Amino acid sequence: MKSIFLSILIAIGFSGYAQGTAVKGDDAAKITLATYVSEQIEEMPEAARSILTNKLNQIVTQNGMGGSEFNERFILTANINVLTKDITPTAPPMHAYTLDITLYIGDGFEGTKFASHSITVKGVGENQTKAYLSALKNLKSNDPNYQSFIQTGKTKIIQYYKSKCDFIIKDAQRLAAQNNFEEAIYNLTSVPDACQDCYNKCMVAVAPIYKKQIDRDCKVKLNEANNLWTANQNIDAANQAGEILSTIDPSAACFGEVKALSGKIASRVKELDKREWNYVLKEQAQVSETIRAYRDIGVAYGKGQPKTVNYNVSGWWY
Repeated sequence: MKSIFLSILIAIGFSGYAQGTAVKGDDAAKITLATYVSEQIEEMPEAARSILTNKLNQIVTQNGMGGSEFNERFILTANINVLTKDITPTAPPMHAYTLDITLYIGDGFEGTKFASHSITVKGVGENQTKAYLSALKNLKSNDPNYQSFIQTGKTKIIQYYKSKCDFIIKDAQRLAAQNNFEEAIYNLTSVPDACQDCYNKCMVAVAPIYKKQIDRDCKVKLNEANNLWTANQNIDAANQAGEILSTIDPSAACFGEVKALSGKIASRVKELDKREWNYVLKEQAQVSETIRAYRDIGVAYGKGQPKTVNYNVSGWWY
């Protein structure tokens, strides 16, 4: 009964917290995009890859969609077609390129394209590569013509979460049943708060999964700290055990045992060293701190994933 009440309290608190932190009038602005440069772009010099990546990063940042440090489902990518290659009638002769750059927003996991926008740029250089790079540098990151394209992409992303919300929750519950708590929490906390209904449902769903995760974490850390202390009941062992015990969530089921071990170590330290032990256990978290803890677990899981992903953009520019 206590755990049910806690979940309801967290859900109510989370809803208020989300509404309190929402940016009024532009919820979709909180949606983020990863940037991706595909190997499928024909005739693109290798030197152009980093320039295009930087340009895409600038576009998402300028439009308030800068992503996190790890890979995300939704992406901004681009394809480039060479429209013209000319030699200028100058001394010395120069290479002149006209490039058609098409930007795309879509679901990089499922391979679904949401929106596209084309721009034509020109550049001149001493050779073909320099002409290509010169043209690419003329891709603007703050072009006002992007607005409709960006808004369409945001709208489609919100629609995705509205239609997939029940599946996201059921899949997270499946992962939790397999003890993959971190991945389940990551998936639930990845839903942007622009999708308010789904966001709140996911935060209700994450509470019992988080409880299972911290219960498991408590047992593992308590056992580790207890073994350290039992093997060497000295100041060094006390400090090592204290570092472990001080990271345990006070909502965990075994926290009573944590307090008992902490008290035992503190008493022994006072006998050995005639001083108070420095390590303090965590206190019960506020709702906002609990929400932050959910996100911390999700972020930690995300950072542990591969740094590069071969997103599925098959057929996006054909």
